[in-house]
Amino acid sequence: MDSESAALLERAQELLGYRFAEPEVLLLALTHSSLSESRLDSNERLEFLGDAVLGMIVCDRVFVAHPSLLEGEMTKIKSTVVSRRTCAELARRLELDTLIRVGKGMQSDADLPASLSAAVIESLIGAMYIDGGIDPVRDFLVPLIDPIIDEAARCGHQRNFKSVLQQHAQQELGAIPLYRILDEKGPDHAKAFKIVVEIGGRRFEPHWGQSKKQAEQQAALNALRELGVIETDDAGRLRVADAEGVV
Repeated sequence: MDSESAALLERAQELLGYRFAEPEVLLLALTHSSLSESRLDSNERLEFLGDAVLGMIVCDRVFVAHPSLLEGEMTKIKSTVVSRRTCAELARRLELDTLIRVGKGMQSDADLPASLSAAVIESLIGAMYIDGGIDPVRDFLVPLIDPIIDEAARCGHQRNFKSVLQQHAQQELGAIPLYRILDEKGPDHAKAFKIVVEIGGRRFEPHWGQSKKQAEQQAALNALRELGVIETDDAGRLRVADAEGVV
């Protein structure tokens, strides 16, 4: 192994906080197909494996940390955490994207595509799993993904304005929100709806939407604003009243 590759591997292990018993698998995880004569000699297979390992660990963490969430809600959180955008952001934050070995045709690019940054963290996860099993991967990932999972769970719940309104109405008002269609327009394949939410006989500002679901969500938001549950801060962001979290 040449000195340049050895230095690259040393830097990668330093950033990962893990020492490889088989450094060759680490070098493969950092090798893009543009540098290889065969795609089998690139990180693509490790990326495939790492994606599955990442998904499994994320599912385990969501399942344990949020026992009250249903399958659909957990799936949405998982999708956020394992998304290309999130993986690319993690790779860039850890500076792992600077370690990708690419062909000469890509070396002139000032910024590598987000897909490459996302792929390298997945291939590195795959390499760690092959080299040391699940434990070092979990040790590496958990501090990174737990805050993302918690934020996704918080925002996902609060962005579901109907859910927030129903919880508030039941706990504080002793009533259940009712959604009524006031008007509709447009052809059947592209119909818009005007919907109002009613709680205990009180009606709130209605809202037009391109679907019943969209109109109901926005009508719920209108009600939450009128009830003082959600407010808009100076930056135009939605915020739960008397709380620090941004919706």
